[in-house]
Amino acid sequence: MNQNQLSILVVEDDLPIQQLIATTLAAYHYVFCCVTDGQQAILKAATINPDIILLDLGLPDIDGVEVIEKIRTWSAVPIIVISARSEMNEKIMALDRGADDYLTKPFSVEELLARIRVVTRRLSMIQTEIPSSHFTNDELTIDFSSSCVYVSGKEIHLTPIEYKLICLLAKHAGKVLTHHFILKEVWGSHIQSDVASLRVFMATLRRKVEPGAARSKFIQTHVGIGYRMLKY
Repeated sequence: MNQNQLSILVVEDDLPIQQLIATTLAAYHYVFCCVTDGQQAILKAATINPDIILLDLGLPDIDGVEVIEKIRTWSAVPIIVISARSEMNEKIMALDRGADDYLTKPFSVEELLARIRVVTRRLSMIQTEIPSSHFTNDELTIDFSSSCVYVSGKEIHLTPIEYKLICLLAKHAGKVLTHHFILKEVWGSHIQSDVASLRVFMATLRRKVEPGAARSKFIQTHVGIGYRMLKY
């Protein structure tokens, strides 16, 4: 992935630090947008769909950890925390809630750029993981190039999380994926309490891809373990 194609959302209320980050990103030709509070961050994340989010935790309206939690309900966008909170428990909390990386203030611009490059490489790897542009399994078809899903030739509309879930299941079709694995891959988190949320997302996904089915046709539940996409 070319860095010029990346869009970055900067969430930072300390204006000198925001300016430092903005100047650095501009110098390296990144496309970016800056906001100063959590509510703006959530709104921008939903409207501009950035490739990476740089997030301060000490925001004036809501805590940055809450911002992570809200964004993770519908997006797996990489989130790099940039915070003055250096205590280990603070870092663990942010990472457990779904942050991908944690950079402690004060920081060097070289380190910030290095962290962004790591995420960029990861995004490139994700984009090349599925060799075919299409996945077909009986009446189910996923068009990865257009991010569209079809059942019996009819397009079904999925939320970003539902789409990521079905792509993950498709990539490992025929294999049982544990709750832990799915949570880590889709949300970047593996907190046991999140399994309840995963069940809700899987239930809504199943209703969309298996409308009116009396039993599982594509997604099979393994109680207490996880889920498997049945392979035809």
